[in-house]
Amino acid sequence: MAHLAVETIGHVRVLRLDRPERKNALTASLGWSIVRAVGEADADDDVRVVALTGNGDAFCSGLDLGGGDDTPVETGLSDQQQILDEKSWVGRFLLALRFETDKPVIAGINGAAVGAGLSLAMAADIRIAAGTARLHPGYLRAGTSPDGGLTWSLPTLVGHENAMRFLLESRFVDADEALRRGLVSEVVPADQLDGRLLELCGAVADQAPLAVQRTKRLVARTPLITDIDARMTDEIRSALAGLDSEDGQEAVQAFIERRTPRFRGR
Repeated sequence: MAHLAVETIGHVRVLRLDRPERKNALTASLGWSIVRAVGEADADDDVRVVALTGNGDAFCSGLDLGGGDDTPVETGLSDQQQILDEKSWVGRFLLALRFETDKPVIAGINGAAVGAGLSLAMAADIRIAAGTARLHPGYLRAGTSPDGGLTWSLPTLVGHENAMRFLLESRFVDADEALRRGLVSEVVPADQLDGRLLELCGAVADQAPLAVQRTKRLVARTPLITDIDARMTDEIRSALAGLDSEDGQEAVQAFIERRTPRFRGR
């Protein structure tokens, strides 16, 4: 895929933005490649977790305003759909990572995450950062408002006031401040980020796959619910389905036998 390195390690699909000479700045082809790769991971039963990070010293510096290679990529949409689709690839970051896949997406922010690159990171379910990471909303300095789902993901994550202050101050925050503000959940030394990212993804991948997917589906949609009674029903139905699954029965049996469960994703 265009400027996106993709590999599978165990049950983890690793996506690495791969334009280090441009600080992994986004072109349309790279944006669509990310969306498409997440969709392919979702469709692969052997993949349980998606890891997202960048090659080089930046996670993603935002939209590539300087131009450069923009090789066409298959989007999965017809020409007519693409013309009519106002969301385009930036708008699909949140949809693709949070709502269109039930596989958890864990981002390893290895450096600067700015503008649309920040929106991409915030669309992940979990974020860890290198000590050298720096986050900047970017949009105001370009004279525009946020996109990529940032106006939904950010206040959902840190609350209205914290989101507004971060967006309107429009400045870089380092990794430690990002941790204090709740923008990331962990900070590790830069040379340990890749290993820690894979370790965390592997730990999640070791859990019962269907239970993990149902958990993400419920949690991701929590900010959207208007009927709490219906949510309680959804939780019970999901929990019962998990207990009735082969993995659920295996988990109980392994607990009784005091051994590590062997999950098969069914």
